[in-house]
Amino acid sequence: MDDDRALFTDLYELTMGAVYFAEDLDTPASFELFVRGMPRGRNFMVAAGLEQVLDYLEDLQLEPHHIEYLHSLKMFDPAFVDHLAGLRFTGDVWAMPEGTIFFPDEPVIRITAPRIQAQLVETFLLTTINFQSMIASKAARILIATDGRPFVDFSPRRDHGLDAANSAARASYIAGAAGTSNVVAGMRYGMPVSGTMAHSFVMSYEDELDAFCAYLRVFPDHPTLLIDTYDIQQGALNAIEAHRRMSEHGARVGSVRIDSGSVGDEARSVRKLLDQAGLEEVKIFVSGDLDEYIIDELLRSGAPADAFGVGTRLGVSADAPYLPGVYKLVDDRLGPRLKTSVGKETLPGAKQVWRRIQDGTFAGDVIGLQSESFDGGTPLLRQVMSAGQRLEPALPLGEIKEYCTAQVEQLPPAFRSLDQTEPYPVELSPAMAGLREDLRAHYSDRAG
Repeated sequence: MDDDRALFTDLYELTMGAVYFAEDLDTPASFELFVRGMPRGRNFMVAAGLEQVLDYLEDLQLEPHHIEYLHSLKMFDPAFVDHLAGLRFTGDVWAMPEGTIFFPDEPVIRITAPRIQAQLVETFLLTTINFQSMIASKAARILIATDGRPFVDFSPRRDHGLDAANSAARASYIAGAAGTSNVVAGMRYGMPVSGTMAHSFVMSYEDELDAFCAYLRVFPDHPTLLIDTYDIQQGALNAIEAHRRMSEHGARVGSVRIDSGSVGDEARSVRKLLDQAGLEEVKIFVSGDLDEYIIDELLRSGAPADAFGVGTRLGVSADAPYLPGVYKLVDDRLGPRLKTSVGKETLPGAKQVWRRIQDGTFAGDVIGLQSESFDGGTPLLRQVMSAGQRLEPALPLGEIKEYCTAQVEQLPPAFRSLDQTEPYPVELSPAMAGLREDLRAHYSDRAG
């Protein structure tokens, strides 16, 4: 597997594993990953990151240098470390497909495996699902704000490292981005790549018009010209002139990009200049610290923006920069397990989530036990691994994107609003609610 992912875990996963090994407690256990509460300003979340998780689980194997390092810590019984040398993931995985809309307390993934395996993978699962679901949720809101206009992920230079940038590109594409500026993400995930030019390119020429003509000579097929290096109005006029000069050689300007200033007013002025020059087909591409709120405000004001580049505030989900996702034990040899900590109580048992759909619109979810059946609802969790092996090949990213788009379109209109609304209706099945109460009473008696 890539780099050292197999050893990417918190130390306490290993110390707990050492105790399980010593106490002969490496028995089957089920853990579920869910998000405790809705992030600020959000009405829904989008599941993402599952494919990376499945790749990781299939390839899980500690390498000789990992084993050597663990021995060097002198913390663990050598027999336990040697046991880890032969570790492979042999468990079952149930999960919501990537692109699925989900809500707090609903399990996104369930792992059932020998306890050491199930415990060891926690850190990778959390960092992968939490981050990509956070970005996908943000991107879905941006798509709602653009009202059908395309936007591109421009975030890699502001993301928190290489892996974050690649994952952000992937997650944002799933949830609606038309492409990314990140070339390695385009190669790795088969995504469209998109780019324009930097101000430094324009400044590398004595004259802005010369810069535009040079770009059109090399990229004649509808490129985007950046027109705000000096004066936006003059930049637009230079783009028009470059189009006129280079069209004789078969080159055509596709769009002009505005990255600064009062974007709405500038876009209106530029649109007027383009139309007066007979370039109605040339688009206006807007960027510069955008998010769903700014885009929504621009379009409501009538700004003639045709496409958007969204960077910083997408790649770090600036207004809600984390998901409170957790991974908790729900069932083992002792039966369903319940954590009763104040403010952090869990739901017991291996679960399923059913979604009611009425007239093509989500009408509410029910969280119940995996062993239950529920008429009138669609189960959201599907088995995706058995005995450590995938049950189906990975889906093309484009198919995941189409599925996610359909999911967002099925949200009730109020939940596609950028304003926070009342919580989406999620209820417990009678069996789940009864089991929780029984276990509460059980633990209360034991505490007394």
